[in-house]
Amino acid sequence: MNTPEVESALIAELLEALRALPDVTADFACQVDAGGQAAVNDVSVSIRVAGRPLALLVGIRKALYPRDVRQALWQIRDAASRGTGDAGADGTLPLLAAESISPGAKDLLKAERVGYFDAGGSLYLPAPGALFFVDKPPSKSTSRAIRSLFSGRRAHVLHGLLMRREDWLGVTELAEDVSASPSTVSMVLTELERLDWLDSRGQGPGKQRRVSQPAALLDAWAASLRQQPAEAMRRFFVPSMKVDALAAGLDGVCSSHGIDYAVTHEAAAQRYAPFLSNVSQVRIRLPVGSTTEAALGELGARPVSEGANLVVIDTKSPGDLLFRQRVDGVWLASPIQTYLDLVRAEGRAKELAAHLRRTRIGF
Repeated sequence: MNTPEVESALIAELLEALRALPDVTADFACQVDAGGQAAVNDVSVSIRVAGRPLALLVGIRKALYPRDVRQALWQIRDAASRGTGDAGADGTLPLLAAESISPGAKDLLKAERVGYFDAGGSLYLPAPGALFFVDKPPSKSTSRAIRSLFSGRRAHVLHGLLMRREDWLGVTELAEDVSASPSTVSMVLTELERLDWLDSRGQGPGKQRRVSQPAALLDAWAASLRQQPAEAMRRFFVPSMKVDALAAGLDGVCSSHGIDYAVTHEAAAQRYAPFLSNVSQVRIRLPVGSTTEAALGELGARPVSEGANLVVIDTKSPGDLLFRQRVDGVWLASPIQTYLDLVRAEGRAKELAAHLRRTRIGF
């Protein structure tokens, strides 16, 4: 639950947002008795839209996800039907306010024509004879929470779920799959359930989950990555080698030095789902260390600032190579990882990403 200070700040921000709308005035009216429905704290706001007096019944939550919305809708509508608020108003409009509201929750509220407001400043208010819609980026705290879901070992959990999207998975099995702790897996699964992206069955230690909205999850992951800084890359030139020969040469030196690797970006996507007439470089994920430098030296790779045909992405952990696949004698990053690398790359990479997703990933 929110603290009284947070609730007061949220209402103050809502009043400011309402007053910024054309032909709208707004004033705090009163705290409303929710009739024992303790899950929503109700506040009444008196507004005028083009001179017409209305009562805005505001239900306050800390956060709203799709599964929260269903119960909150019933509660706020029940309170609105009892005519709480300004007795001089022509009608009562329900609105849910929260520090953060997920995109899925916003879609549900819009479909039900129930207003919403979040701490980032996004506002949706369907009023008689008018519709107000202000869409703003989420608040910094919400953005940090979203980014954390798509980074580190939490991202490895998402990777495992998408790679085994047809399977019902328990916490322990998934943790073993992605080399993450059961607590990390459990946290991610709980968050995805709140977003309505998982189906579940069973209870307790035997509870299992399966991705129900893989496309939505992958879209959200890609969107999050686009907002993050680009990965650091080291550029090299290897003389007298075309892409296929270079990939084979990399496999040879990595194998002889005992190095796990994964080719990604265009060179990987082209092997999974041919699309481009020509690929000019190999991008590869490699662990940092002297063994890797020795392998690159054996290959004849020299650092360059332009004209590179080999680009090295330093891996932060073995989890960065999860679910790699052996194709035509070369280890490739998984189709999911390859797609995510392509969507924030330059040139025709986005076209290739769309082709890979359509023909190989399938959702």
